[in-house]
Amino acid sequence: MPHHESCKKRMKTSAEGRLRNRAIRTQIKNAIKDLRACKTRAEADSKLTAAISVVDKASQRNILHRNKAGRIKSQLNIFVNRLSS
Repeated sequence: MPHHESCKKRMKTSAEGRLRNRAIRTQIKNAIKDLRACKTRAEADSKLTAAISVVDKASQRNILHRNKAGRIKSQLNIFVNRLSS
């Protein structure tokens, strides 16, 4: 356990941030899973915008690196474009 007061506070804020980051990562995973489960193009189009929105927000908050966010969005677009109408 830390002895300094600032270290105790830092442990608390780190734990809160860790929970927040974990929740956002879970949202990303769920959005991607929902999109990949789609069988039709029309269904996938609506879920694509939701997934891209979640990924962009995570990138803005520095939870995902911007290049990784771009890579994820590109892969999801490729997936949707390969679906038949």
